[in-house]
Amino acid sequence: MTSEYFPEMEFCPECKSIMMPKDELMICRKCGNKIGRSSKAEFISVQKQVSREVPVLEGNVSLQSKTKAKCPACGNGMAYWEMKQTRRSDEPPTLFLTCTKCGNRWRKY
Repeated sequence: MTSEYFPEMEFCPECKSIMMPKDELMICRKCGNKIGRSSKAEFISVQKQVSREVPVLEGNVSLQSKTKAKCPACGNGMAYWEMKQTRRSDEPPTLFLTCTKCGNRWRKY
């Protein structure tokens, strides 16, 4: 596909490496060979950033899964849970529990 926006790539006649534009010349990055540009098109690289919204569940514990666990602070029998890798990857993850009644947070290894 050749157009003024997508010119054909130029290759070094000596070492067959891709030529890079610099001013009115094309320069080989591998051997340093210099030749004149065959096209007057500019090389434009455009990258578009796509914004993505990532939900964070740490702040809103009511969206987390529940399990049966006795709270050490109030004795309630239900807690929200989440697992995180807090140590090395060859060790098991840490289970964090949050009481559904009093909000006390504790961990289970």
